[in-house]
Amino acid sequence: MTTNNSAAAKPTSAELDVLQALWETGPATVKQVHAAMAPARDSLTYANVLRLMQIMHGKGLLTRDESERSHVYAAAQSQKATQGGLVKHLIGKAFAGSGKALVLAALREGHVSKKDRDEIEALLRDDKL
Repeated sequence: MTTNNSAAAKPTSAELDVLQALWETGPATVKQVHAAMAPARDSLTYANVLRLMQIMHGKGLLTRDESERSHVYAAAQSQKATQGGLVKHLIGKAFAGSGKALVLAALREGHVSKKDRDEIEALLRDDKL
């Protein structure tokens, strides 16, 4: 398997779609990723997915196992690690380094359901974060 430095790479929206498919399916071929993504994106072609995954491999967002005829790709980082990096970047850029400001914005803008609020409140009460 080939691995590049993915710590600095920030995935684009399209790249996040590929990563989401790989996090859900696990390591997969381009054909499998295309099949997973195609129902939500009518105009998505195999060639588009192939090219995008090749670029992502070059950026270090994906690893590639070349031992089989069909190369098998996997996310270079876990979903949690990728999300953590993106949140850290967002907090630094859009919220002047304040995690509190990010959380308050999410709560005020209606991005958190009542059920999710209850879960968050329970976590805060139990100090499990």
